[in-house]
Amino acid sequence: MSSFLPFALPDIGEEEIQEVVNSLRSGWVTTGPKTKQFESDFTEYLGGGLESISVNSATAGLHLALEALGISAGDEVITTTYTFTATGEVIRYLGAHPVFVDIDPKTFNIDPKKIEEKITAKTKAIIPVHFAGLSCDMSEIIRIARKHNLKIVEDAAHALPTLYDGKLIGTLDTDVTVFSFYATKTITTGEGGMIVTRDPALAKRMRIMRLHGISRDAFDRYTSTKPAWFYEVVAPGFKYNLTDVASSMGIHQLKKANKFQERRQQMAEVYLKELSDLPLELPPVVARPTDLHAWHLFVVRLQTPKVSREHFIVQMAERGIGTSVHFIPLHLQPYWRDTYALKSDDFPMATESFNNAVSLPLYTKMTEQDQQRVIKAAREILCG
Repeated sequence: MSSFLPFALPDIGEEEIQEVVNSLRSGWVTTGPKTKQFESDFTEYLGGGLESISVNSATAGLHLALEALGISAGDEVITTTYTFTATGEVIRYLGAHPVFVDIDPKTFNIDPKKIEEKITAKTKAIIPVHFAGLSCDMSEIIRIARKHNLKIVEDAAHALPTLYDGKLIGTLDTDVTVFSFYATKTITTGEGGMIVTRDPALAKRMRIMRLHGISRDAFDRYTSTKPAWFYEVVAPGFKYNLTDVASSMGIHQLKKANKFQERRQQMAEVYLKELSDLPLELPPVVARPTDLHAWHLFVVRLQTPKVSREHFIVQMAERGIGTSVHFIPLHLQPYWRDTYALKSDDFPMATESFNNAVSLPLYTKMTEQDQQRVIKAAREILCG
């Protein structure tokens, strides 16, 4: 058997490595000048007119966003069942309750038509999740939010760089957007994330809560040439800051974001062409020429009763190829199912989509030969 082809690998170059070494030698290994540069570069990348706040994970970013928006015990926040548990758990951190909505089976994204029927007097916000790098129907979600005076926090963990109607996700008319730089994402800092907002008051609150509720940035205190020891704790904050070591990677990964997306796009197009005659439902492409898919994931749905998902995954592994499943919907997870008495029948589209979904390897370090190996294996398994 050929060497094992993993499901995902980060694409890290010498530039990132040297920047990390530079940080280690500088003495600034926690939040410092490299983090400030990364935040500034991120704002510039999105086009300015907003503020970028780095955090140690997208989960932390979502938590800070909801806290800054005033979400509290007893409130309700609408989101999709087809997401990683982090999207729901941050709502519970604040004592609020997630209200899960089914998906549009064509896109795996939250179905806007199902949102409005779940709105109550307790609803305070919506968290749309841009699944796999394809934007949600944001015009409709924004319309619904404005009609009902709801806040919007975009879970953009998969969506860099993603365009919706010609605009980068992160620049739409929503309250907060949160990106992930986890190891499998388009760009990575190992662990990490970025919050983006146009609201200075929200940005100020999130910065304070990011580091223990302290009113003054530690970097400013430690680099001041005058005595600057005094600070005030104004709230019971969190420990969510991003380190300079991580930001050193991010500075150079961000410069490659467009190139990475272009490579993912090329690979997705190869899959779409060469898998088109197999008994698979292929992932959707963008609906308009002004949209852009980040292609964080390439999720297929098996369409033959002869091959179960479990069999397909095992057979791929036996051929030395890693696959994954994104995601086990939250209504099927014990905590969410039991806490909120959720039933599969309440989410028929998400349940059906999950039952036969498999994510194929798609990452920029894959070679053409690697991808052909995946295609050949899939063809062997599905066609005998």
